[in-house]
Amino acid sequence: MPERRRVTVLVYSSSTATRSKLVGALGVHPAPELEVTYAEATTGAEVVDLCDAGGIDLAILDGEAAPTGGIGLCRQLKDELDAPPPVLLLVGRRDDAWLATWARAEGVTPHPVDAVRTTQAVLRLLAPTGTPATSSSVASH
Repeated sequence: MPERRRVTVLVYSSSTATRSKLVGALGVHPAPELEVTYAEATTGAEVVDLCDAGGIDLAILDGEAAPTGGIGLCRQLKDELDAPPPVLLLVGRRDDAWLATWARAEGVTPHPVDAVRTTQAVLRLLAPTGTPATSSSVASH
C-alpha cells in the first residue's frame, strides 16, 4: 500500500457544532491516500496567524461565522498573505455562492454540512497539481 499523504486542514467557525460537523464529515482519512490533521480556529485573527505561519494545506471557512465571516476572511487571506492556502467556503444560502468568487475561494459548499459534498470538495481541492480530481466540483449546488 502506498504511503498516505499527510495534510493539515484548518477549520474555522465561531460555532463549535459546525466545526465538529466538518471534522466528523471528513474524518482522518477522507480518501485512502490521505491522512488529515485538523487545526481549529474560532476567530479571524487565529485564522490569519495560522495561515501566515504556513503548513495549512486547506482552509475551510464558515461564511456564517460571527463576528468575522469566512467570506470576508477569505478575501483578506488572498489580499494580505504571500502564499495563502486554498479555501473552501461554507455558505448559508445558494445565492451566496457568487460571494465565494468575489472572495477568490477555490471552492464553495452549502450549509448545513453535507458529508458527501464537503468530502468531494475537499478531495478536489487537495488533489495534487496535475492529477485528475477525485470528484467533480461542488461549486454549483
